[in-house]
Amino acid sequence: MANNTRARRQARLSRSLGIALTPKAAKYLERRPYGPGEHGRARKKQDSDYAVRLREKQRLRAQYGIREAQMTRAFEEAKHTKGMTGENLVEILESRLDALVLRAGFARTTAQARQLVVHRHIMVDGARVDRPSFRVAEGQLIHVHPRSQTMVPLQLAAAGAHRDVLPAVPAYLDVKLESLQARLVRRPKRVEVPVTCEEQLVVEFYSR
Repeated sequence: MANNTRARRQARLSRSLGIALTPKAAKYLERRPYGPGEHGRARKKQDSDYAVRLREKQRLRAQYGIREAQMTRAFEEAKHTKGMTGENLVEILESRLDALVLRAGFARTTAQARQLVVHRHIMVDGARVDRPSFRVAEGQLIHVHPRSQTMVPLQLAAAGAHRDVLPAVPAYLDVKLESLQARLVRRPKRVEVPVTCEEQLVVEFYSR
């Protein structure tokens, strides 16, 4: 029941934001490519500039499944990092452990990736890490704890079961899926990160 409720909630959010947040939500969007609710099909009045920037911020937040406080902290760090603030923001979020577990194909969704981390199935350089927000550094190895590798969901992942619903592995990750290992070979670049976002609108939202 909880899984069905979560799936419906994700589908509704996906329709509201206009992006598929999970594989199931993608199927919902194919069938109902309009907003949720009884007025979802109706033509909406043009959004204000603020509403456009707010929705873009919400889209980015939803794709990483993070709280507003986490998003704000990431933005403040991005603002004080050399380079374009919007690109920095996406690259910082992409360096999260749960995001990289998903990109590597160890999980099917962001929520599943976070659960693997929280339940201590994921290691970084030989040490268990249970914080989804853990920032992975260049050269670090992400791998599944040996005792966890026998779990059915992880065996399926090792066999490539999620590859049909996930984007191609980005170039900043060196993945040995059969061994459930992935190394962050370099800092992610915005153009390679498979998220849907006009990051400049997010910057404008926080800079208002």
